[in-house]
Amino acid sequence: MDTRLSFHRYRLLVLLYAVSALLWTWSPVAAAVRSCSDTRQVYAEKGYSTGTAPMTQISGEHLRLCPQDYTCCSSQMEETLALQSERDFLKGIEDNSQFLLTTFTQRHRRFDEFFRELIDLSEKSMNQMFTKTYGRLFTQNAHVFQELFVELRRYYSGGSVSLQEVLSDFWSRLVERVFSLVNPQYQFSEDYLECVSKHTEQLQPFGDVPRKLRVQVSRAFIAARALSQGLATGRDIVNKATKLTADSECVRGLMRQWYCPLCRGMPSLRPCHSLCLNVMKGCLANQADLNTEWNNFIDALYQISEKLEGPFNMELAADSISVKVSEAIMHMQENSVGISNKVFQGCGNPRPAPARSKRSPKESGSNRRPFRTYTPEEKPTTAAGTNLDRLVTELKERLRPMREFWVSLPHTICNDEKMAADVTNEDRCWNGQTRGRYLPDVTGDGLVSQINNPEVEVDIARPDVRTRQLIMELRVVTNKLRHAQSGQDMDFMDSEEGSGSGGGDQGERYNDDWPGYGPYSPPYSKPPRNPASNPGKPPRGRDKNGPKWNRNNGHGRRSAASLLTLPLVPLLSLPFMVTVAPMWR
Repeated sequence: MDTRLSFHRYRLLVLLYAVSALLWTWSPVAAAVRSCSDTRQVYAEKGYSTGTAPMTQISGEHLRLCPQDYTCCSSQMEETLALQSERDFLKGIEDNSQFLLTTFTQRHRRFDEFFRELIDLSEKSMNQMFTKTYGRLFTQNAHVFQELFVELRRYYSGGSVSLQEVLSDFWSRLVERVFSLVNPQYQFSEDYLECVSKHTEQLQPFGDVPRKLRVQVSRAFIAARALSQGLATGRDIVNKATKLTADSECVRGLMRQWYCPLCRGMPSLRPCHSLCLNVMKGCLANQADLNTEWNNFIDALYQISEKLEGPFNMELAADSISVKVSEAIMHMQENSVGISNKVFQGCGNPRPAPARSKRSPKESGSNRRPFRTYTPEEKPTTAAGTNLDRLVTELKERLRPMREFWVSLPHTICNDEKMAADVTNEDRCWNGQTRGRYLPDVTGDGLVSQINNPEVEVDIARPDVRTRQLIMELRVVTNKLRHAQSGQDMDFMDSEEGSGSGGGDQGERYNDDWPGYGPYSPPYSKPPRNPASNPGKPPRGRDKNGPKWNRNNGHGRRSAASLLTLPLVPLLSLPFMVTVAPMWR
C-alpha cells in the first residue's frame, strides 16, 4: 500500500516538473534567454559580421572579460567589443573636451589678430599724424619710430626683447634729434650727442612722459603677451591630455560595463550610474590629478583678462604712444634753454654751425596743419572686427565652466543616457554581473584614491609621466600670468632686478592713463639697463660706453640741418596740457 502510494506521488511530481518545463519553454522569458537575435542585430548594426555570433546562448567558459554565464558572444566577439568599448571611451573624451579645445583655439586666434592689428593701427596713426604735421622732416627720420614698433611686435610675438630697453633706446635716439633741432646754431659730433643721450635720465628732457609711457605700454604688452601665450598653452595642454590610450585594466572595466550586457542577451540594459563612475574614475585617474593646477590656470587667465579691460588696457596703451611722444617733444621744446645750458655745462661747449641758408617754410613744415588726434568718429574703433571689451567678456563667459573640468569628466560622461543608466534607475541597471542594484561605493578622484576602486585596478605607485609634465606646464604658465597681473615679465625679472619690464611700477596709476582709476604714485626708481638681456636686438651704431659726461666736443661733426629732425613751430600748436616736471635735481 505504502509502495503504491509512493509510486503515485513520484509520477505526480514527474508530471508537474514536465508541465513546468513545457510552460517555461513556451514562455517569452525562456525564449529571450535562449535566443541571441537581439545581440546579433546590435552587433551587425555596429558594422561587424555575425558569422561567429551564436544563434542561441552558449556556455560562457571561454569568456575572459565578461561573467562566464550563458552568453551570446564568442571569443572573437568579446575581443571585438572590447576594442569597440575603448573607441567609445576615447570618443567620449574627445566629444566632451571639444568645448575646451575650440575655446582655446578660437580665443587665441581672435586675441592674437586683435593685438597685432592694434599695434599696426598705432603705428599707422602715428605715421599719419606726424606726416601731416611735419611732412618730409618726419619721413626722413621715420626709421626711429619704425624701429620702436618693430621691437614692440617682436616682444609681443615672444621674442627675447626687454620693453624697458626698447623704450629707453627710443628716447635716447629721440633726444639726440630734438636736441639738435632746438640748437640749430651749433653742430654736434657723434660723441657729443652720445654724451647727451647717455645722461637723459639726469636731464629728464621729456619730463615724466617716458616713465608714464613705459608703465602704460609695459603693463599692457606684458598682459597681452601673457594672455595670448596662456591661451595657446591651454590649447596644447588639452590636446595632450585628451590624446590618451586605455590600458588593459581600463579596457576590462569599459567592456564589462558597456558590452557584457550585450553578451548576456540584454543589449538595452545600461550600466548602473555608480558602476560607470568607478570605471571612469579609474580610467581617468591621471587626468583628475590635473585639476588643482588646471583651476589655478583658469583663474589666472580670468584675472589677467580682467586687467586687460581695466588698468592694463591694450587699446588705451596703443592709442597713447603717438600722443605721449608728442607731449614729450613739446616738453623738451618748452624747456630747451635750461636743458641746453645743463648739457653745455656737462658735455662742453659745442662749436657753432657754419653759415647756411635759412630753412624754407615749406621744408620746415610750418605751414602744415597743427597736430591733432582723431575724433571718436574718425578713429578706427575696432581691430580685427571687434573690440577689447567684447573679446574679454566672451572669454570670461567661456572660462567659468572650465573649472573642475577634469574631475567632472567622469560625471559628464556617465550622465549621458547612452553611456549609463539614470541615477534614479539603480534597481533596473547592469551592475557588472546581472540586472540589479550596484552596491560598492564610488571612489574618490585622482590616482591615489583608486587604491580601492572595485572596477579598475590602478597602480597608484606609478604616476603617469606625461601627466606630471602637464602639471609642470600648467604651473609655469600660471606663474607667468600671475606676474603679468602685477606688470612683471618673468623672462626679464633677473636681468632687471625683479621688476620685470614693468620697471618696478606695479602700483602706479595715472588719471590720464586709466579712466576710472584714482591716482597712486609710489616712489619710483629706474632699474639699470642690462644690454645682455636682449641678445637678439641689433646694436646701435655707436658704442654705448663712449664719451663720458665731461668729454668735450670732438671730431666727426654733423650739423643740425643734416639730422632733419622735427620742426619747432608745429609743436607749439599741440592741443594738450603737459605737466612740467622739475628738470634737474
